[in-house]
Amino acid sequence: MKFSTRSRYALRLMAELAHGSPDRSMPLKEISTRQQLSLKYLEQIVTPLAKAGLVRSERGSQGGYRLTKSPSAYTAGEILRAIEGNVAPIPCLESEVNECPLCGQCATLPFWTGLEEVINQYLESVTLEDLARSLPSPLAPCRSAGEPPAACPERKI
Repeated sequence: MKFSTRSRYALRLMAELAHGSPDRSMPLKEISTRQQLSLKYLEQIVTPLAKAGLVRSERGSQGGYRLTKSPSAYTAGEILRAIEGNVAPIPCLESEVNECPLCGQCATLPFWTGLEEVINQYLESVTLEDLARSLPSPLAPCRSAGEPPAACPERKI
């Protein structure tokens, strides 16, 4: 299974929101700058996160996005599923009932089922709070004056 760039960026976006002050909304422009990501791309990514109820937007001069619950209440799996949909390693496992006509005689189905279980267990074991811990303080300087943004490797998730 290969996760999309959208999923990787969604985790980074959510980690920034989790790391920010819970008392204020964070503009996407701020996240874009801190994570060195395209603002237009973040605008596309935040839409399914909002539709899934993981973030909410606030308008006005102090507007932006904020989490809808505590960072410890989110899992990486919940965030990835909001972006990717099902994260099953093969199409046969994407629905509750395996409708593959060969499932009763498939020698590899137990392998794929086991892999799916391991993936889901790991995705559910990592919280947004865990991811946010790896970010530097929002007030910590990322780079010295005149250095390019790439001089901030500690921002990578």
